[in-house]
Amino acid sequence: HSESRIDTPSRASAMSASLVSRPAVLGRRLVAAKASARPARRRAVATSAAASDDAPLRRALRTVDTGALMKGTEALEATRQTATKETPAAATKAEPVVVSATAGSASEDAADAFTLRGPEPQKFGVADGELANVLTASGSFVTRAVSGALCEGWTPSIVEGECPKGTYTLGEIGGRYIKETSDTHKFPRPAMPIELYEFEGCPFCKKVREAVIWLDLDVLFFPCPQGGPTFRERVKAEGGKSMFPYMKDPNTGVAMYESDDIIDYLYDTYGPGKEKVSTLLRAGAFTVLTAGFGLAPRMGAGSRYRAARMPEKPITVYSYEASPFCKLVREKLVELEIPHLMKSCGRGSMKRQELVDRRGVFQAPYIEDPNTGTAMFESSAIVKYLEETYAEAA
Repeated sequence: HSESRIDTPSRASAMSASLVSRPAVLGRRLVAAKASARPARRRAVATSAAASDDAPLRRALRTVDTGALMKGTEALEATRQTATKETPAAATKAEPVVVSATAGSASEDAADAFTLRGPEPQKFGVADGELANVLTASGSFVTRAVSGALCEGWTPSIVEGECPKGTYTLGEIGGRYIKETSDTHKFPRPAMPIELYEFEGCPFCKKVREAVIWLDLDVLFFPCPQGGPTFRERVKAEGGKSMFPYMKDPNTGVAMYESDDIIDYLYDTYGPGKEKVSTLLRAGAFTVLTAGFGLAPRMGAGSRYRAARMPEKPITVYSYEASPFCKLVREKLVELEIPHLMKSCGRGSMKRQELVDRRGVFQAPYIEDPNTGTAMFESSAIVKYLEETYAEAA
């Protein structure tokens, strides 16, 4: 198949009932109520997101009320040979700082370095006027089932007794709590984040993003929306063609096109081996078709560039592919061509506990912007913040 110049997902006129119902059942089994610990730290005065009276609908929509907090970041080499080939259009924008995936091990850039703004995280909450957006962004969760929601080897277990204070849990039931683990801690971890050039509306790019969640990798995304002046031109200059996704691994020097090749590489290098790639990523045309169906309700959102100011440093976002709330934030980041370091936090990810340790609550999406010192939960508030801070007036 050709992945060249794909700007909107393929669409199909109909899907079988079995394609829709089976993943939906799987999805509902992932949903569980979870007690949300309030942060011990001082918070800015917050406004609560409006609560819908339709609780069952909320539970179906919210695969995980997650959030996250970036660990610290440290600058890497300012001049990289592959980053110097910029076009004149891109030269007018500030070059983003590439950050290390392991930089968070240093605790000096902790949560206190950021001011928490906006509403407090609302469990199962949908803000006023956002229900339609959340519903249309939920398409991928229906068509792609658990792909993009779980880490490799995800295993839930029931532990007797009350959940210890400060411990992440999927939920508490009758004096017991649900613990989640995965196999990702057994895999090699990259010292520097993988770099991906892609855009939200591309089904081939979506396959790779799902693989990133399966492997619990932190990835530095360079958005390439249609008409984007910076990173599309970089890909063409470095790789010789405008085709997406395009991956670069600064740890090994490997760069490549083609979604299937990228997935094989990631599994061989940072996972259990390419022979263990999930069948949900291996189904050829079926994978692309279901990915396209999931993206179709959003009508190409996150695929077309809007003029924006380039931040000096990437924004950190804790996110996972299957969440409709995270998708809405990702669309805005891509639309504005804002580089962002994604801290993957699928089910079974150790970064869920990391957030509880540092912020006292776990809900996604969550961003930290080192350019303004702002930290924020709640997708609708984040989208508004990105628009007001970086979008240029039409």
